[in-house]
Amino acid sequence: MHLKRQATLMTAAATALLVASTGAAFATVPTNVPANTPITTTAAPNIDAMIADMTLDQKIGQMTWTHVYGSSANDTSMKANNQARYGVDTPAEVVEKYDLGGVLYFAWSGNTNNPDQVAGLSNGLQEVALDDSGIPLAVTIDQEGGLVARIGPPATVLPGNMALGATFDQELARAQGEILGSEMRAMGINVDFAPVLDLNSNPDNPVIGIRSMGEDPDTVSALGVAQIEGMQAHNVGASAKHFPGHGDTSVDSHYGLPIVTYDRETLNKHLQPFQAAIDAGVDMVMTAHIIVEAIDPEMPGTLSHKVLTGLLRDEMGFEGLVTTDALDMAAMTAQWSQEEISVMAIQAGSDILLNSPDVDASFAGVRAAVESGELTEERINESVRRILEWKVKRGVFEQPMADLGAVDTVVGNPEHLATANTISDRAVTLLRNEGDVLPLDGHESVLMVGSGSGWPELVGPMLMDKGFAVTEEYENGSSPSAAYRERAVAAAEDADVVVFTSYNATGNAAQQQMVAALAETGTPVVVIATRNPYDISVFPGADAVLNSYGVKPVNFHGVVRAITGEVNPTGKLPVNIPEADGEGMLLPLGFGLSYATEVVPAEPMFDDRPGRGQDTLTIPAVEGVDYLVNGEVVAAGSHRKLRDTVTVTAVAQEGYVLDDGATTEWSDTFTTGRP
Repeated sequence: MHLKRQATLMTAAATALLVASTGAAFATVPTNVPANTPITTTAAPNIDAMIADMTLDQKIGQMTWTHVYGSSANDTSMKANNQARYGVDTPAEVVEKYDLGGVLYFAWSGNTNNPDQVAGLSNGLQEVALDDSGIPLAVTIDQEGGLVARIGPPATVLPGNMALGATFDQELARAQGEILGSEMRAMGINVDFAPVLDLNSNPDNPVIGIRSMGEDPDTVSALGVAQIEGMQAHNVGASAKHFPGHGDTSVDSHYGLPIVTYDRETLNKHLQPFQAAIDAGVDMVMTAHIIVEAIDPEMPGTLSHKVLTGLLRDEMGFEGLVTTDALDMAAMTAQWSQEEISVMAIQAGSDILLNSPDVDASFAGVRAAVESGELTEERINESVRRILEWKVKRGVFEQPMADLGAVDTVVGNPEHLATANTISDRAVTLLRNEGDVLPLDGHESVLMVGSGSGWPELVGPMLMDKGFAVTEEYENGSSPSAAYRERAVAAAEDADVVVFTSYNATGNAAQQQMVAALAETGTPVVVIATRNPYDISVFPGADAVLNSYGVKPVNFHGVVRAITGEVNPTGKLPVNIPEADGEGMLLPLGFGLSYATEVVPAEPMFDDRPGRGQDTLTIPAVEGVDYLVNGEVVAAGSHRKLRDTVTVTAVAQEGYVLDDGATTEWSDTFTTGRP
């Protein structure tokens, strides 16, 4: 039975934003996928025969997806790393030794130097797999956009999921999915472990934060489904993560085992985006190494039959691939051996053992469990069948190779880069603008400072390019030193405005002290909160605060354009902002300021004709202006049945301001008969 999705109430602001930006329904999935990624049309392989011919170790290999060290299939430059982990020299030999079902790319393992190299590595490894087992590889990556992106420029750098969430725009979400899907497929990657569907409802979450699209279930569901459909339209399998929700944790599962204690009603809100993804046909779900007490108070989701089979499979109706999160994270390794982890994950319901730190031990554990009857080979066959069926569905058997000649025309093309900049422009969220300090008019002298983690050195040159006189004072590290704070305060005396980049300042006293000291100089202080969106709560003295949701140049593209007035900020908070003490609400989800647009009212027309019934008053239609007749708003157009003296007053609508020199009031006295 499918889990009924709880009807959670979305804030009126968030609902209006989604409806206004997207309309009532999702667009259909495009069918015109690139020529190098066709949907399978040839006869599918005989999966039953393939499974029957496989040894147990070959089946375990299909369930094993792990990283390799090197930039090409036969690269020996990192053989020491491959030897230490796998006992062989090259990426090709890792694939051959274990008959791997999939590989996982990282920058630190030498896999992602540039798009052409990535495509070459993908093709080389596919050749090895096809020559060895005849089964092509799942080539996988964590390319979420923003904070987690294993491939950088010239691939398209996206502002990230919370930036996307601040736009509340499903079409932009679909476009982000299309970019990820088309660029990954062009490089021979057929699985993207994205999108993150966690609701970041805990401001102290150390691992999700801006990787989340927000904390409203309806918004994250809508934007998540749009991303999934965009990716999978290019035959790249999407993976909804981290099930059943990592957004309300205060422990990072890379370093410890988080436990969430909320009730089932709250859990249902965290499950809603995953149910939406399942209903939309997501290929994979990635597990979370967290204990969810409402379902299983003893075992983390990755190892829990109640979570992966009882909840995900039976209640929520998921029939696709279940993959563990990386098995080298401390939430797993601190308590169990790799032999135990691998067996328990399969028993729980996982199909894929992802990035085990000891693949030999993983194989040995599963092999021994089958021999002892703790695991049945039939259970192993279920997972292998799902993996092979997925490889058929996504055209991996039919076309495993990347088209090397098409890489440069797809990856980082101008259209993709323009979309990334559009997301940035639309995402920037103005939370405070005391005294209308923003936008700057171009004549101010600017002192550029900030936490080193907030990358102020990227912002300073951008402001210079806009024509500002910028004095730069920088220091490495997240916590500004006392000496740096003193230098900045001294320099602020000679500046017209200070721009400060903060970075998770809610937990950083030195950043808070620096902004307070700068504000005491009397020079206006503009804060760019570059990571989690909660910093405004600890900067009461800042004159203006904007959220960028990231520290990539693309994030600062939108912020700098907003500071200089080239774009009017339209981003809205995708999360609630609590007070600094956590006791109340500072700003609600959906909040966001824009600059008032200056307008000049047009003059109304008075027409005093013979006979009272012929008298007319014509009200012009001017965007941003309401006209009041004797104190009441009237619509644009002609009005009759006027009596005596009529006074018309122009007032600005919300988001607009009347030009200082404009006429805003007009009067006329209508006669009662023929003149």
